[in-house]
Order: sequence, then structure tokens, then C-alpha cells
Amino acid sequence: MKYQWVIFDADETLFHFDNFSGLKQMFKQHQVDFDQADFEAYQKINKPLWVAYQNGAITATELQTRRFDEWSKRLGISSHELNQNFLHAMADICKTLPGAKELVRQLHQAGTKMAIMTNGFTQLQSIRLERTDMHHFFDHLIISEQVGHAKPSSIIFDHAFEKMGQPDKQNVLMVGDTLESDILGGNQYGIDTCWLNHNKQTDTIITTDIIPTKSVGSLMELHSWLFKDSLIKSL
Repeated sequence: MKYQWVIFDADETLFHFDNFSGLKQMFKQHQVDFDQADFEAYQKINKPLWVAYQNGAITATELQTRRFDEWSKRLGISSHELNQNFLHAMADICKTLPGAKELVRQLHQAGTKMAIMTNGFTQLQSIRLERTDMHHFFDHLIISEQVGHAKPSSIIFDHAFEKMGQPDKQNVLMVGDTLESDILGGNQYGIDTCWLNHNKQTDTIITTDIIPTKSVGSLMELHSWLFKDSLIKSL
């Protein structure tokens, strides 16, 4: 057995993150018919803010409020309140990805320790774990907002390893869907990485220096790799 710890990303690794549906539900409370054009305009603001946050250029609070500044002006509602409404809506529509519960359940039964390391926000993460009944499978929940540093920073990995009792790096696997945060962070920290490549972007790895230890197209494929290759002890 190779991996004694598996660190999972949260959004689009264990949980669906359908922010369009969340935004649509949130704005419906304010009598706004939020459409695809509105979403594309929102993403033009939101995506660069996420990059800035991951690079340490802005704080979690700045990200969460600045992305709603334009809507705040239009609706006369504070950006903070809009962000709170959005996170509540995202919690309401939360669903696990196919195979997520089965994978973490079997890893837990096999004695593998697990943690979640997410650049998401505190308000959403704990609620989702409780509502999906997944909270008891994980030893630690590492949230960038609480640490003050986001993946790929080595500081959040340092924090996680301290919580985990400083395991041997060769016995730890980082699983995530984002090359620039999950995989790059794990690579730089010296641990194995598995890219959950939902869309099977075969050309993406070719055009980047971020190379995962393993690439899979689904959590079911990850399960097969871990157990059939004896990287986790069989049940």
C-alpha cells in the first residue's frame, strides 16, 4: 500500500460547483432573471479575481465582495449580503459528483486517512459536508480562507501536513480538478498528484509544465487505479 493519506480538493472534485444555477437561484430572490449573458459578464470579473486570490494578490474577503460590486450598485444591496445569499444558494443545490461517496467510504473502510484542502469558503464547505453526510470520513478540512493562503502556495500545504502529523510525502496523494492550483501545488510540495480531468483535455498537459502523477476522467477511474494497482490496500 502506497498512499496512507489522500487529500481531496472540494469543488468539481467531490462536489458539483454549478455557480450559474446558484447565481440564478440567488438573484431570483431579488426579482432578477439572471441569464447566460449576465453569467458571462459575472465570470469576466470573477475569474481574474480567483487568479489574483490564488496568487496571493487579494484576500478571500476582497474576492467575495468585489465580484458582486456591479450588482450591488444596480440592486442597492451590499456586496457582502449578495455574497452571503450566493453561498447559501450554493449550499442548497449542493450535490456530490458521481462516485464520490462510494470512493471516500471505501477509502475510509480501508483505513486510509483523508483530508479536504479547498480554496473555497468556510461558510459553504462545512454545510456541504454535513448535508451530504460525508463529514465523518475526513480527518481534516483545510480551508484557504482560514489559513490565509490558497493553493498552490506551499503555506497551505505546510498547514495541512502539520494537522496530518507530518506524514512521509511519498505516502500522500493530492487529488483535484485544477492544474494551476491542485496539481501545481502538490507538485511543488513534492507529493504525488492525480488530476481529475473531467473533460479529458489531452492537449492541456501538452501545453503546460504542470504534469500530474496520474490523470483520470472520473472518480470511478480513480477508485480503480487506487485499489486495482494496490496503491490502497484492498478491502
